[in-house]
Amino acid sequence: MILGITFEVWEFILIIIGELLGVAIITFFLVRKLFAHQLKKNPPVNEKMIRAMMTQMGRTPSEKQVRAVMKSMEDAK
Repeated sequence: MILGITFEVWEFILIIIGELLGVAIITFFLVRKLFAHQLKKNPPVNEKMIRAMMTQMGRTPSEKQVRAVMKSMEDAK
């Protein structure tokens, strides 16, 4: 007995801690893979996309307008 707790209880506590650590590691890699998949499927907005959207709305975007929209999107993050 260690501090009034039998050895079986310590084994149980160590097993629980080990399982939680294993689940945390598996969850980390799974979430990282899913996040990378989502970024590939839905890439972040870039200057080319902004130009295409402005052109579809009937505007001819200048470089200054495109950069202003990009800056406003970065500031919003």
